[in-house]
Amino acid sequence: MILTDILQYAAQLIHLQAIVLRCKAKIAETLMMNRQPTSGGKGRGLAPPLNANNNDLASYFECPVCFDYALPPIMQCQSGHIVCQTCRQKLASCPTCRGPLGNIRNLAMEKVAATVNFPCKYSNNGCLMTLLHTEKTDHEETCEFRPYTCPCPGASCKWQGSLENVMPHLMQSHKSITTLQGEDIVFLATDINLPGAVDWVMMQSCFGQNFMLVLEKQEKYDGLQMFYAIVQLIGTRKQAENFAYRLELNGHRRRLTWEATPRSIHDGIQSAIMSSDCLVFDTNIAQLFADHGNLGINVTISVCER
Repeated sequence: MILTDILQYAAQLIHLQAIVLRCKAKIAETLMMNRQPTSGGKGRGLAPPLNANNNDLASYFECPVCFDYALPPIMQCQSGHIVCQTCRQKLASCPTCRGPLGNIRNLAMEKVAATVNFPCKYSNNGCLMTLLHTEKTDHEETCEFRPYTCPCPGASCKWQGSLENVMPHLMQSHKSITTLQGEDIVFLATDINLPGAVDWVMMQSCFGQNFMLVLEKQEKYDGLQMFYAIVQLIGTRKQAENFAYRLELNGHRRRLTWEATPRSIHDGIQSAIMSSDCLVFDTNIAQLFADHGNLGINVTISVCER
């Protein structure tokens, strides 16, 4: 048994060394290409694109189950095969050799991974970014090419899709939402005295764009109720920067105003609400501007001057 174990361990080392040598060869090939002069022979030329060689290196880290990348910490089976952390949690044996997964850390592959730029997981949607594995997750959380989720407040709708399909989804699955035309409208929230957490939603269409107006009431401690009003654009962050919105409450010799840039639905509204980056008021303020339990909010959308 001891001799068999030694032979298996030696085979594993040979397998790992072969992978590392192939990776080093690719890196060396890339460095040599960067040193080559242009065909004219006058000094050094620009470095050629590294995508092909970088993609070859990245391919060594592909998970055999989901075809995503196995990123550090990289664990291997006894035969040296790797699998990504997500799939590893669902497997009882190695998908390549059917051997036990074990808890062997592949430090050699991790060292190589630190030198490789990996494609964004949304590359099939059009993202061209390649990043070190330490930067990949942060980028993907805010990538403009990631799928859009339903912008309606609450967690009941699980829809995801492209930006072009957001409005068709809203019209088909959320038919109760009213749409008003024009850059200056009144958003009427009815029955604001309803108990518990409540959301009011309305669409505003102007300047060839669609905006979603949201008034959210939250229950706080000791029965305190807070209202949060915000506008988000059915569009990208870059498109949202071209507009500004103003929310205004008007009552008897009173006025409460908030002005800001609309949020993109890619960002959502919860982070803005949590940081109070919107129109915020409590129940007492709401009653000052309400009429028989109904609250009207003047909403004005304008184009930012460049």
